[in-house]
Amino acid sequence: MKKLFPTLFLFFGTFIFAQNVSFETLLNDKISIRALEIWDGKVWYSGTDSKFGYVDLKNPKNQKQIRLSEKKLQFRTLAQDKKSFYAISIESPAYFFKIDKKNLTHKIVFTDTVKTAFYDALYFDKNKFYAFSDPSTDLKLKLLQFSLNKEKFEIKNYSHLKLNAGEAAFAASNTNIAVGQNYLWTGTGGNSSRILRLNLKNDKLEAYDTPFVQGISSQGIYSIDFLDDQFGIAVGGDYTKQDANINNIATTHDGGVTWQIQASGQNAGYMTCVKIKPGSKGKEIITVGDQHISYSSDFGKTWKKISDEKGFFVCEWVDKNTVVFAGKDRIVKMKMD
Repeated sequence: MKKLFPTLFLFFGTFIFAQNVSFETLLNDKISIRALEIWDGKVWYSGTDSKFGYVDLKNPKNQKQIRLSEKKLQFRTLAQDKKSFYAISIESPAYFFKIDKKNLTHKIVFTDTVKTAFYDALYFDKNKFYAFSDPSTDLKLKLLQFSLNKEKFEIKNYSHLKLNAGEAAFAASNTNIAVGQNYLWTGTGGNSSRILRLNLKNDKLEAYDTPFVQGISSQGIYSIDFLDDQFGIAVGGDYTKQDANINNIATTHDGGVTWQIQASGQNAGYMTCVKIKPGSKGKEIITVGDQHISYSSDFGKTWKKISDEKGFFVCEWVDKNTVVFAGKDRIVKMKMD
């Protein structure tokens, strides 16, 4: 275990971070991991080369990895229900796998053969899966829904709402989708960076402009997280300019209708994943980018870089004092004492 910042007191504006932070490597492997789930005291992951597996949070020697296909598929999605995990390979043909939690047997339950299929994120909520794909050539929004109750897949193309030319989502960390009590949100980027909000009760889909950095294919919203139907946060930037930190963090207090830029020019740069700390009511938030880990204790208004660890793309809270990170070739657990 490697200790960083044994006694850490960092002051930045109104931000105060005063905790011991330590890192422990749980997994080393030749793999790129961009999706995580926590279950049964283990970190579950999907990644490149069709790899899927787990590592125990307390005993890293307890780990297992399988290949879901003989093909070298890339997975950037992962979700779970009570009995199974689900993952979709990103490119066409896109294979939707179901993996049994007890014995890890797996099967393909759906295949999308459309040439433009590229699945960016997968989210499970209330017996239904939602998966967002890059649009077809007519720019219609493509949202796959799978109902466990009906055991039915349905790809919805909302014809009234088209993506703008050069607008898409980023398959960065399986977190450009978030779900609240009544809404599902998706963040986009590229030539336009918007929030798409689906009303889960009446299936009404609306799009809202954001002041986020946008205009070229590498810019925009990469990750979002919502506390409830009102407060949410979006992070991102430009992955080709890791240090760029202008208009790359924004928050909303009205369910995604309007967004306010936070800490522009005063953060560590490009971010690929954001997660609100459980139990903090939205006040405490962690983010990770290829070059840093950063933390906010004031609803995203100010930020402090707490680590220079590199190569992480995704993070997930285990509990209020533990976060796991994954990315290039490893999974790491961070303790905040």
